[in-house]
Amino acid sequence: MKLADLTVTAFTDTVASDAPAPGGGSVAALAGSIGAALTAMVGCLTQGRKKYADCAEYAAEVEAKGNELKTRLMDVMDRDTEAFNVVSAAFAMPKSTDEEKAARTAAIQDGLKGCTKTPMEMMELMDETLTLAASLLENGFNDTAASDLGVGFLSLKAGIQGAWLNVLINVGSLKDRDFADAYRARGEAILTHALPLADECYDRLVKLIEG
Repeated sequence: MKLADLTVTAFTDTVASDAPAPGGGSVAALAGSIGAALTAMVGCLTQGRKKYADCAEYAAEVEAKGNELKTRLMDVMDRDTEAFNVVSAAFAMPKSTDEEKAARTAAIQDGLKGCTKTPMEMMELMDETLTLAASLLENGFNDTAASDLGVGFLSLKAGIQGAWLNVLINVGSLKDRDFADAYRARGEAILTHALPLADECYDRLVKLIEG
């Protein structure tokens, strides 16, 4: 069964168990999908209200895009667990002969690359979602949902940082340093953009709520 199909209780119970997956990577993707869902929610709540008629059309676009990103993040959540299972299977390969050892090492390295690609994809999707959510502050939104949008920014920031930890823990074990350096650079670029933006938007919402 896919993680996305589990109940909240079943998901958290599985995370809390001794099962190695789902773990931090899956939880990071879930945090991002919740951030995307909240972004879509605010877009939805901005429509159909006379006060926000001028930004209703854009809010509808945000709702649609937010829901699309939510779905994509739920998908990568499951693929991240699948990537982890590939690495686990590689570690279980026989290593009695030199040939077996070489095959096992190659499989582990390939698996680690897969485990690097999925959290990087999470980071990119969450950065895109964060930019989408931030655009609501510029284009207008139903300010009664300011706290919901604020939680969305917090969820996205946590998800991005969580995914980054999963990138780091895998690139550190890679022998292909060009691949590792490239993914490290991509992740650092996202952090440079996303984290200050999330903090700025959160601070703006706090000021809006406080009046």
